[in-house]
Order: sequence, then C-alpha cells, then structure tokens
Amino acid sequence: MSEILIEKKEKIGFIILNRPERQNTFNLPFARQLNDNLKQMDMDDEVRVIIIKANGKNFSTGIDLKEFSGKTHEEYREMIKIMDEHNHTISQMKKPVISQVQGYALANGAGLVFACDMAIAGESAKFGTTAINVGLICLGPAIPLSKLVGRKKVLEMVLTGEIMDAQEAYQIGLVNRVVPDEKLEVETLNLANILVSKSPLALQTGKQGIYKMQDIPYHQATDYMSELFASLASTEDAQEGIKAFIEKRPPKFKGI
Repeated sequence: MSEILIEKKEKIGFIILNRPERQNTFNLPFARQLNDNLKQMDMDDEVRVIIIKANGKNFSTGIDLKEFSGKTHEEYREMIKIMDEHNHTISQMKKPVISQVQGYALANGAGLVFACDMAIAGESAKFGTTAINVGLICLGPAIPLSKLVGRKKVLEMVLTGEIMDAQEAYQIGLVNRVVPDEKLEVETLNLANILVSKSPLALQTGKQGIYKMQDIPYHQATDYMSELFASLASTEDAQEGIKAFIEKRPPKFKGI
C-alpha cells in the first residue's frame, strides 16, 4: 500500500496521508511521495485546489523516530532536507493547498499544517512542536510557524513542546476554522469549492504575491504587488470576471 494516496474529484485534488498504523509519521518514502504528489497536482490542469488529509485517528505525529538511528551527519542532513521539502514546495505552488486536520498534528505533522495555505481543524485536533520532548527541536516547522505568529510564541511552542487544542490554534492564527469533527470533511470541501469557483489566475497571483511580500521590504513589496495586479488585469479571465459581474451571470474562467 502506498504511503500517500491521491484522488481527484470535481477540480479538487486530494493527497491522503496513509500510514495510520504509524500515526502518519514521516519516513523517507512518505516524505518523497508527499512532495512528488504536491508537484504533480500543481501541474495537473484538472485540479484547481488541493486538500491534504489523513487516514486514521491522527493527522500526523511527526517524523518516525526509527529514522533517528545509525546515520552519519551527512545522512541526517540529506534526510532532514527531504523531510522539510514540503516547506519549499507548498509555498512555490500555483494552487491553494488546504489541510484537513483531525487528532494530533505534532512536530513535522504540525509543520505540514503550518506550511499549507489554509487549514480547517476538527474540534478534537491538537497541535504541538514536540521534538524538544525527545531531545530534538522543531526547526523545520518553526519556519512556516514564524510566518503565522510572533517570535515569542514561536519560541514558547518550539522550546516547551506543549500541545494546544484546536481553539487556541485558531485564536493565534494557526488554522482558519474549527468545526465539529463530524463536519470536518464537509466544511473543508466547502472552502475548497469556494476557491474552485474563483479565477485560477487570480488565485495564483494572490498566493504568489502574498508569499513574496513577506520576504521583501515594504516599498519594494508595494511596487511588486502593483506590477502583479497590472499583469492580472490584462488577462482574459480578469475581463471575463468583470463582464460577468456587470451582466449578473456566473463567470466562465479559462485560466488565460
């Protein structure tokens, strides 16, 4: 059985974490398949939005501790690079990525949620950067985490390894919505379908701009965003969206 499963339905791509017997922990095949499937979904013209969800009780409890045995420094360097690759990939993708979170999302599992563009959590979800509790430290997850909360909260989470519930995660901006567990799938699909209805070029432009502006100075970001907006305004989809609004009809976006 594959470590990662993929499905497609009505312009939504699903990437399903599939190591429930190991709490969906990351090993090297799992990490590679996750990253490869994210890239493939981003290139798939039939997919507009991607949902990452998990089989089993928990979303993911981090890197499998069996991976931390008998390796050289160079081997650990290569392993961790692969385990953290989704941090690069998701931020560079054209399409929105939503995580659908139940149960525990810990360490690298929490980092995957933080790296996603949006996240919907069930009321039972719990989050923690817990590697400190086994003598390690959640440096990879700290990268997307630092884009969501301030330095003091990052340090508190990473250095204590304490676990927070879904409501606290929502209050500090780690997830977009908290919903009853029985409505988790429906509410995640509702969000995905809202995004599917939008112009794919507008979504791509918005995601690209928002990620980029976090890494450059204010005035440079202002000029960059103006140029992106001008480029989008000249597309057929933008003109179609405006025309459809004026004519009071649903737009027909082509992605051009």
